[in-house]
Amino acid sequence: MTAITTPAALAGIRVLDLSRVLAGPWCTQILADLGADVVKVEVPGRGDDTRAWGPPFLQGADGQDEIGTSAYYLAANRNKRSIAVDFTHEAGQALLRDLACQADIVVENFKVGGLAKYGLDWPSLRAIKPSLVYCSVTGFGQTGPYAARGGYDFVAQGMGGFMSVTGEEGGGPLRAGVAMADIGTGLYATISILAALRHAEATGEGQQIDISLLDTQIANLANQAMNWLVGGVDPGRMGNRHPTVVPYTLFKVADGQMIIAIGNDGQFRSFARAMGVPELADDPRFVTARARLINRDAIEAEVQRLVAGEPGLPLIDRLVAAGVPCGPVNNISQVFADPFVAARGTVHEFVRDDGVTIPSVAFPGKLSATPATMRRPPPRVGEDADEVLRDWLGRADVDALRAGGVIG
Repeated sequence: MTAITTPAALAGIRVLDLSRVLAGPWCTQILADLGADVVKVEVPGRGDDTRAWGPPFLQGADGQDEIGTSAYYLAANRNKRSIAVDFTHEAGQALLRDLACQADIVVENFKVGGLAKYGLDWPSLRAIKPSLVYCSVTGFGQTGPYAARGGYDFVAQGMGGFMSVTGEEGGGPLRAGVAMADIGTGLYATISILAALRHAEATGEGQQIDISLLDTQIANLANQAMNWLVGGVDPGRMGNRHPTVVPYTLFKVADGQMIIAIGNDGQFRSFARAMGVPELADDPRFVTARARLINRDAIEAEVQRLVAGEPGLPLIDRLVAAGVPCGPVNNISQVFADPFVAARGTVHEFVRDDGVTIPSVAFPGKLSATPATMRRPPPRVGEDADEVLRDWLGRADVDALRAGGVIG
């Protein structure tokens, strides 16, 4: 564990994390990064489902793959402590209720009603901890026609319209290469929790947060949703083109491809000057954003002609100097080789107690007074049981609980 001296925004806040996979753990990792004490409850022996979602797996001290510590799991579980509890066992249920009574926040992503039989649902826990903030993450919400269904990111991307606007024009539906419905749900869950926590601290009144992948995916349609609601426009797939901003797409250069993303008339004039054709900005077909949209094919063809023979990186430097938004199309290895990553402290390396180094992508927000901290590497299954039960409950009978099969 890393010693931290800077103040933490959520210091003193306790989170009982009953979630698995990505949306819930993404939320609780954010809370943990901001200083909350997050206790991750896992299945004895097996742990979070994503522990097995490899390769790649972390290489252990012996140089071999550490099965059960996948890169996927490591992405969403730093700064937490793990306790493995069998809550099909009555004593396990009682233990978790005791922990919930000491928590400010509970996050769970079981199917609707799935925790009621264990006495770990919102009505049961509210009865014993009225100030509790209880966040339920599901595929389709606590109510509505699909509430009983299990939820997955891929399904939400499809049902939520995202795949209808992602991919090449004329091509088939395409999901994003990252689980954006899960990530977005984790972010909205965090925002909702912090709002509910402020209310609970002010009034003593807790509440349940009902957040779903499909609600979030629909909300994340953003301008595309409003294009339909306001104008009846069902945009379909446009590849890398923007539906209303032109030129704003990929262009081929002498040694590959680059992005040019011109957002207003001033930037277009700057582009024309930088390319040595200032008169292009006075062409009636291109002089305004609306004109460029109407004449999309013509202006994109002209920009392509201008940049085709230029090497990408020097051209990017020239356009950036002129105030034109543009950039390369990096693969992941190029991202982490970019000097931006080192300058911004994007990657943090934990050194585990056995000497194994675990890299992690740091919290992106730079808070000047209460920065996010990197205190603990993602835990092994149940490794913090003794510490958690002592800190939260003052219990020292961990060996007996373990012998009885209550904890792993």
